[in-house]
Amino acid sequence: MARSSPRTAYNEVLSMLKTHNRWFSESIPLIASENVPSPAVREAMISDFANRYAEGWPGERVYAGCVYIDKVEFKCMELAQRLFRAEFVDVRPISGVVANLAIYSAFTNPGDVMLAPSIPSGGHISHGKKEHSGTAGLVHGLDIEFYPFDAEEMSIDVDKTKQKVQELEKAGRIPKIAMFGGSVFLFPHPVKELSDFLKGYNMFINYDGAHVAGLIAGGQFQDPLREGADAMTMSTHKTLFGPQGGMICSFDRYGEDIKKATFPGMTSNHHLHHMAGKAIAFAEMLEFGRKYAVQVIKNAKTLAEALSGAGFTVLGEKRGFTQSHQLVVNVLSFGDGGTIEADLEKANIIVNRQLIPGDIKAGRNYFHPGGMRLGVSELTRLGMGPSEMRQVAEFIKGVVVDKKDKKRVAAEVKRFRKKFQKVRYCFESRTGGYDYIRIR
Repeated sequence: MARSSPRTAYNEVLSMLKTHNRWFSESIPLIASENVPSPAVREAMISDFANRYAEGWPGERVYAGCVYIDKVEFKCMELAQRLFRAEFVDVRPISGVVANLAIYSAFTNPGDVMLAPSIPSGGHISHGKKEHSGTAGLVHGLDIEFYPFDAEEMSIDVDKTKQKVQELEKAGRIPKIAMFGGSVFLFPHPVKELSDFLKGYNMFINYDGAHVAGLIAGGQFQDPLREGADAMTMSTHKTLFGPQGGMICSFDRYGEDIKKATFPGMTSNHHLHHMAGKAIAFAEMLEFGRKYAVQVIKNAKTLAEALSGAGFTVLGEKRGFTQSHQLVVNVLSFGDGGTIEADLEKANIIVNRQLIPGDIKAGRNYFHPGGMRLGVSELTRLGMGPSEMRQVAEFIKGVVVDKKDKKRVAAEVKRFRKKFQKVRYCFESRTGGYDYIRIR
C-alpha cells in the first residue's frame, strides 16, 4: 500500500466520504440490515454528545457534565418503553451483538447450552458456535444446539423442536436459553407456540429482533414480549430507522441483571450521540411507524412477486414469499450469490449474498453461496412503493437474466433515483438523505 503525506491522506479520506454519499444517492440500496436516518438523527450524531462520557445508569453516572445527557437518555428510555410496551428498557448497548452478549452474561454461564437458529437457516453470527467464530460460542463459551428448520415454511419446526429438547434432556444437555430471531427473517418465529413448552424446562427466552424491530414497533409482525419472550434484543438501524446501535427490552424482574451486564459488563461509555439519535428515531417511529411498516411489507411482497415472475426462485413461495422487509432468492440457475452480488454492484444495485438451506451440505460457502438477500427498508423510507418495486425487479432481471451492459443499467438506475432523495416518515426533511454536509 502506497504511503501518502498526512495532508494528502486527509484530503483523500474526505473526498472518498463525499464520493460514497453521491454513489449511494445514485444507487438502489437493498441491504436488509441497512436504512437511511432522518436529517434530525444525523444532526444528533454530529452534536457534542459525541465527545462526552456518561458511564453508568442515568442519574448514577461516573462522570460529571451529564445534566442534559441524562435528560435525553431518560426520554429515550420512555419513548422505547412506549414503542415496544416494555416495562424495562436499556438503550445503552452499542450494537445488537453487544445487546445479545449482555443477555448471555446476565442469564447464562460459559458451558451452558443455547438453542438457536443455524446460520444457513437464518441465524445471526452472534448466535453461533465457537468453531464458526460465532459470538455466543467464541466470546461467552456457550454450547450451541440448532433448531430444526422447515425449509419449505422458512421457519423453525415446532414439533421437531419439542422432540429435540426431549432428546437433549435425556442426554443431560437441557438448554439454559432459547434464542429466536435471526438475519434471514421472512416470517414470524413460533414464540407463542413454543414458549410454554420451553419454559417448562426453565429456559430463558430471548428474541433477537434486530431485523424486524421496526415492524414490531409498527404492529405488523409479531409481539414477542406478549408471546412469551423474557427479553427482546435488537439493532436500532434496520427496520427501526435510527442510528447504528442496540437496545434491550424486557420486564422489571430482569432489569437489574440486564443493567449490570450492560455496564460495567459489556460497555464503558455508550456512544451518547447515537443514544440521542435513538430517541429521535423512536419519536419518529411512534408517529409514523405503523404506516411505514405496512408499506415496507407491501413493498417486500411486491418485489418478491415481481422477481418470481421474472424467472427467479424466491424462497417462501408457499407462504407468500415474505411477511417482513426481506426476501431471499435462490440464484443457482444464474450463477452464485457472490458473483451476482458483484455484478449487481457494478450496476449500482447493492445487495448481499446469502447462505440458504442446503448450501453447506452442497459444499458452498459464504463467499459463493446459493442465494442473495434483499431488503426494502431503505427504499421504502425514500418514498418508493409497489410500482418502483416492479421497476427494481426489472433492473435486477436486466443484469442477472438478460445480461445487459452493467454500466448502461447503472445509468438507468441513476435516472430512476433522481426523484427519491428525501427521507420520508419523519418530522422534517429539508436535507436529502445522502447529502454530504460539509462543516469544516
